Amino acid sequence: MNQQVKVIVINGNFHASTSSEFHKNIKEAIATGIKIVLIDCHNVTFMDSFGLGTLVSTFKTLQEFGIKMVICSANDQVKMLFELTGMDSKFTIVPSQETFENLLVSVS
Repeated sequence: MNQQVKVIVINGNFHASTSSEFHKNIKEAIATGIKIVLIDCHNVTFMDSFGLGTLVSTFKTLQEFGIKMVICSANDQVKMLFELTGMDSKFTIVPSQETFENLLVSVS
């Protein structure tokens, strides 16, 4: 993976009691000066409104630092949550890490 990209994998249920590790990873990513955070959701089994809110606030925080956020490998439940809230039009969402890597190569 590109050195300008930090991949953060979310596992299991993503809600209030499971987001502290995610926040820690985001803070570390910001501190390293990377350009893109890729949030891999392939292991997410459930996301509630708090989890979605966490992604929205992360998106805004990263924007403030000039860092792009991309989400990949979202399951149907997570995709539906994004669609119902209109966040699918705000977030950059790709089907997989492989698709993301191919996009990086094509713009390089």
